[in-house]
Amino acid sequence: MTRRRISSGSTFEEQIGYSRAVVAGDWVFVSGTTGFDYATMTIADDIVEQAEQCLKNIESALQQAGAGIADVVRVTYVLPDGADFEACWPVLRKYFGTVRPAAMMISAGLADPRMKIEIEVTALKQGAAG
Repeated sequence: MTRRRISSGSTFEEQIGYSRAVVAGDWVFVSGTTGFDYATMTIADDIVEQAEQCLKNIESALQQAGAGIADVVRVTYVLPDGADFEACWPVLRKYFGTVRPAAMMISAGLADPRMKIEIEVTALKQGAAG
């Protein structure tokens, strides 16, 4: 099985020692992704804007891996304040409304107090499933 690493260019990847995503055969594992705009290394204060940026970052990683949002089979949401989750639903529905991956939301602290949501996905490239 082939294995390929995808980088977003985030300084966190080198500092911590991980990849934005790893492609293993037809599987794509996207690391927990926050709402940082990696081009500017800035993050919005609003959780809805952060959720949108998370998914843009994930979509970019998936595209680099030869996959897309439609290939996502599993998603995990992590929020420091679970009460904020409902505000994100319209953004999540925009990306996953027709895909409907298996999902889980966890309330837990994140690495930086500016982060209000982190999203991790697993994708299986279309046509790979039997």
